Amino acid sequence: MAEIPFLLLAGLILCTFFLVSFTSQKLRLPSVLIYILLGAVAALFFAKSEMVHIVGEIGIVLLFFILGMEFPLSRMVGISKKIWPAGMLDVLLNLGVAMGIALFFGLDPMSALVVGSVAYATSSSISAKMLEEQKRLANPETEFILALLIFEDLVAPILVSFIAGAQLGEEMSIGFVLMLLFKIIILMLGAVFLGLYGFKRLSAFISRHIQKDFMPLLATGIALAYAGVAIFMGLSEILGAFLAGVMLSETGKSSEVEHIILPIRDITLPFFFFWFGTTISFGEGVSYIPMMIVLVLWAIAGKILTGFVGGRFFGLSKKVSFRAGFSLVHRGEFSAIIASLAVPQLRIFSGIYIVVTAFIGVFLFQKAPDAANWYYDKWIKKIKKKPVESLEG
Repeated sequence: MAEIPFLLLAGLILCTFFLVSFTSQKLRLPSVLIYILLGAVAALFFAKSEMVHIVGEIGIVLLFFILGMEFPLSRMVGISKKIWPAGMLDVLLNLGVAMGIALFFGLDPMSALVVGSVAYATSSSISAKMLEEQKRLANPETEFILALLIFEDLVAPILVSFIAGAQLGEEMSIGFVLMLLFKIIILMLGAVFLGLYGFKRLSAFISRHIQKDFMPLLATGIALAYAGVAIFMGLSEILGAFLAGVMLSETGKSSEVEHIILPIRDITLPFFFFWFGTTISFGEGVSYIPMMIVLVLWAIAGKILTGFVGGRFFGLSKKVSFRAGFSLVHRGEFSAIIASLAVPQLRIFSGIYIVVTAFIGVFLFQKAPDAANWYYDKWIKKIKKKPVESLEG
């Protein structure tokens, strides 16, 4: 692959991505999974390309930059007040328990943290796609699902920063953790300061020049620069990118900026998932098969419990909460980002875990309304009838 001119390689990959995206929409399958599988197949014939990785990294930065623009500081505070009980339950059940399973099977604490992080977050892209395709955007559980995904997306960059920091070879001592937290706080305070006292004053400038051809340069430059600051501090680039989006959201022009950035993200992001697929070498064998089985089963049970109990915390009915739980199983882009930081054996393990849970999750998402109706008819109605029957007796 190294001998092929980059422009030829990029053109062939983009045309292939077009076919993958078009086909996945027709088959109603998440394109993320197809990109990963495509990369895994390509790895059998070609060596990994560093240029593909660089382009993919730009895509990931823009993904979290756009995500950050959805969260002005006031909105983050409002969401956290309502969703935090369900969010903390999600962390406990899907990050904490998965870590415990990994430790039980003999992994060291750092590897267990990687496995737990891979097992933690529901895929935002798959969820959004499925909610739209299944015409469930107006359903009462949709607000809860999106709020929980937002909570996960806020936790995700911090998790990545911990793991990326540990990859530098430092021990996970109390001093290391405190220093890492200090760096994260400094990076966040810098974003808050720049957002409130700098970017808030750019609203008129952006409104006046939003259609000019230099605006994508400014927005992309801000995203890459703050992501670079995060890397310079030994943190994750996605945390920097997310905070850059938060900064720019204070202009009040997030939707306009997002509109000009989306085409760049849509071109570059598939390269990341394709690159991740190329790092999965099935020829090395699949390890930890018993742990894989247990984690996949818990991936289903943990998210259903999170949706049901967390939905009740959120104020949903039992039936709607059950439907929400069945809609949260699929893992995707965040899991792939975490897995890319893992050692080769865990990267293979994680790649298979992501694909398996994503396909199971898509299936359960489609069956969620029927499962909720069955649950309601089988259990709730029966419970409601019992007091009436006993009174009649």
